[in-house]
Amino acid sequence: MWDWLRFGGGILALVTTAILLLRLHGVALRWLPFTAVLRAAVQLAAISVLLSGANQWPWLVLGFIALMLSTASWTGASRAEGLPGGRRNAVISVVAGGMSSLLLTLLVGLISPTPQHVVAIAGSVIGNAMNIVTLTSRRIRADLDAHRGEVEGWLALGATPSQSTAWLRRLSVRESLLPNLDQTRNTGLVTLPGAFIGALFGGASPVEAAMFQLTMLSAILVSAAVTGTLFSTLSGRSPVLPAPQES
Repeated sequence: MWDWLRFGGGILALVTTAILLLRLHGVALRWLPFTAVLRAAVQLAAISVLLSGANQWPWLVLGFIALMLSTASWTGASRAEGLPGGRRNAVISVVAGGMSSLLLTLLVGLISPTPQHVVAIAGSVIGNAMNIVTLTSRRIRADLDAHRGEVEGWLALGATPSQSTAWLRRLSVRESLLPNLDQTRNTGLVTLPGAFIGALFGGASPVEAAMFQLTMLSAILVSAAVTGTLFSTLSGRSPVLPAPQES
């Protein structure tokens, strides 16, 4: 009991420090950091229960993947709603990016189809797909605002919507991929990702942990590439530009 109280108190201290620092600098997030960590705690408790019974009821894994896809799609759609067709494009891109990466990783034999491996990879690639949609949509929206006159000029000259925004969309995909590429490039020097540490704690050898981490990073890269390029392509088909954002 004391261990749980000490753990909870430590987490509360860390989150409170973050909230106080943000408020001191006038960052208007209110209690969002606290509610985010609380929600994460509930969700991690749920996945712990699920994994403990996954060997007896494998269908639970499929249900949890469906839940992850639904939640990630909903979140990505809410971030992309400022773009014409953004919500639909976000859902399609998150599902396609997450599932294509998971299935390809299974197909090439990098992971075994066990509940633990499938859930671990699925959570990473689906969560990454959600983040890529957020980053790509925000960059597309900002660049369309900044270069509206140029895009409208191309449209007036007879260019298709896709042609008039092609360079903006390529740039948005590139920018959305940079955080993942930086993390991958610096893994082992700057960061020790959770999959590597978790595998070590689970009893894997350092070599096995490194292999699993490389699998995770490669799967995330596939997810990011599919999600970013698909969302960008779908967004370029709309003949309507989004309304200018209020400054």
